[in-house]
Parts: sequence; C-alpha cells; structure tokens
Amino acid sequence: MAGEPQADCLFCKIVAGEVPATIVRETETTVAFRDINPQAPTHVLVIPKAHHPDAAALALAEPRILADVLAETGRVAAEEKVDGTGYRVVFNTGSGAGQTVFHAHAHVLGGRGLNWPPG
Repeated sequence: MAGEPQADCLFCKIVAGEVPATIVRETETTVAFRDINPQAPTHVLVIPKAHHPDAAALALAEPRILADVLAETGRVAAEEKVDGTGYRVVFNTGSGAGQTVFHAHAHVLGGRGLNWPPG
C-alpha cells in the first residue's frame, strides 16, 4: 500500500534504522543522508519517510510531503555550503532514467561544476 514501509526497500530500512546511513538531517517527514556512491563533493539524498515509488507518485498521493522533500533540499544545500555556488536537485524516475531504488528521493549535488545537459 502506498505510504507504508516496504520490507524489501533499502530506503524504508534506512528510515527504520535497520540499515546504517550517514544522516545529515531528519524531520518529521523526511530523512537526508549521504549517497554511498557520490557523484559530486556534495551528494546527499533527501527521502520521504513514507514509501512511494517515485516523485510523481509521491506528488499525487502526498503533495505536502513532496514539498517537505524539496524544502529540505534547500536546507541541505545551505548546511553543505553549496547554496551560494549552485547545486542541482535531481529526481530520477524509472530505471531508464537511472533510478535504482524505487522509493522517491531527491539527489542534492554540488561542490563542482555541473554541466548542461546532464549525462
């Protein structure tokens, strides 16, 4: 069921404290932690605590929580000191776009030049 923890979801296990992560921020509705395979000097994932497979599903089911995720990306950027130099927020949706964990999440990337178009 949407929003409920999934036993086979890595990010649900991080939310539950069953899998370790380097957590940088946590709110009532979100958790932010360092990516284990960083693609930039700053690479933090911001996830909703509720399980939704991708950002579009989260937006349809719980737009307020999606807004919380996006607000947290800005707070992470400020704490990581990349807000002044620029940072990118990325939501990958589907395996063809590079999504490997099917729990909605935003990547906060910064600390180096980020070319356009991406990858």
